[in-house]
Amino acid sequence: MTELVVARSELILGGQKSGKSRRAELLARQWLAQSPSHDALLVATAQPWDDEMRERIARHQRDRAERVPGLRTLEEPLQLAQALAQHGSPRTLVVVDCLTLWLTNWLMPAENNESNSDVAQYPREQAAMLLEAIQTSAGPVVLVGNEIGLGVIPMGRETRAFVDALGMLNQAVAQACERVTLMAAGLPLTLKGPP
Repeated sequence: MTELVVARSELILGGQKSGKSRRAELLARQWLAQSPSHDALLVATAQPWDDEMRERIARHQRDRAERVPGLRTLEEPLQLAQALAQHGSPRTLVVVDCLTLWLTNWLMPAENNESNSDVAQYPREQAAMLLEAIQTSAGPVVLVGNEIGLGVIPMGRETRAFVDALGMLNQAVAQACERVTLMAAGLPLTLKGPP
């Protein structure tokens, strides 16, 4: 297997089960293997909304612990910019998994169970703070997100608004990152930056 090179910042996009998180884990493992002084932190954005999601989160935690034993986890569903600023350092690689759930947490909070006729607005201020945190991070940052805009136009105003918002977020983060990788069937395709 070719040795992975950790970029200063990388956005990893792909569909569900495309290998995005696995690539981020491989980068973290590579980073940790480079020096005993290196540290790696996963900032998890998922929230345990229901039993299935709780089991999914637990399974991901078990799998990560086996694949990358030195990867610590911080659960932060909303304040990504602050987490990057607080935990980024020249010796710490920070993995954010994932931007799609982070955006979901802002646009469709689980605690808001009431039907709302207004479509939530793109969190511009939070996104701007995140972009600034990526660009000024003291150490390497790897961000994982879903590319969901390649399919048919979804039905429903709220769903279309979410797809648009995620597309805007992905474009902005891609511009801020040194490298952008698209995952398909477990295979990486470098779209921007060094392979």
